[in-house]
Amino acid sequence: MNILLTGGAGFIGRWVAKRLLADGHSVRILDDLSNGAEANLAEFRDNPKLKFSKGSILDESLLAQLFENDRYDICYHLGASINVQDSIDDPLTTFNNDTVGTFYILEQCRRHHVKVVFMSTCMVYDRCMDDSGINESHPIKPASPYAGAKIAAENMVLSYWHAYGLPTVVIRPFNTYGPYQKTGGEGGVVAIFVKNKLAGKTLNIYGEGTQTRDLLFVEDCARFVVEAGYSDKVNGEIVNAGLGRDISVNDLALLIAGDASRITHVEHIHPQSEIQKLLCDYSKAERLLDWKPEITLEEGIRQTEAWIRKTDLI
Repeated sequence: MNILLTGGAGFIGRWVAKRLLADGHSVRILDDLSNGAEANLAEFRDNPKLKFSKGSILDESLLAQLFENDRYDICYHLGASINVQDSIDDPLTTFNNDTVGTFYILEQCRRHHVKVVFMSTCMVYDRCMDDSGINESHPIKPASPYAGAKIAAENMVLSYWHAYGLPTVVIRPFNTYGPYQKTGGEGGVVAIFVKNKLAGKTLNIYGEGTQTRDLLFVEDCARFVVEAGYSDKVNGEIVNAGLGRDISVNDLALLIAGDASRITHVEHIHPQSEIQKLLCDYSKAERLLDWKPEITLEEGIRQTEAWIRKTDLI
């Protein structure tokens, strides 16, 4: 197939690109490199089936040109502002990128009848109250402008299924981690903790550290993203993906550092947008896509640490 992948130079996007190319598809990546980096695509630089365009999903004329020239079968829409604190500090940028940009993508896909796989987030959910996990009918809570913009975009995506019959699916991966994730301030908790451990620094936990996360290894996430595009069974649906196991940030830090004395607690930068418990119920993905995670948390952390050591990002 001929595929458009927005945000394909980002952390999850480059793994989605890798899987699509391995499956033999032609992939056009559109990325403005605000979060991603061309270096993430170095592995595929010589693949004739990969094309890269630097540009914004807010550039309507560029989108029109790409859709007219390439004639896509699927659009995997991962391009977005992704940082919760940034959305609190500057909600306009997040709204434009995540909601308005998604609308522009939808309009092109409607004109050319291209399936849309929309990458949303588990951050749209209200906290999990027990160990049964969060399924797709769980209450949502826009606790940050990031979550609010994603919910707005989700509703637009699903409206194009109901109003126009355009094949669309909303996917909500839980906290994804692994190789190629940033290890600095905009990175994920696993990458930051591992980097600090290897650098001999303390692992700083925001707040009390009792908040839990369901951590999904990035290759499992990419497989989920790709399969959502291939299957008609999920058209018009919202689908979760996660490990199905949560861990407190305190326990995660101890698992990574192996030494409680290297862990400290600091004031939370956005306590109002914290979700106290995140635990995924991925039974819908298993039922409709025959998908389930394959990499354990311990193995995923081992692979992440090995990558950070290898790339010398300490």
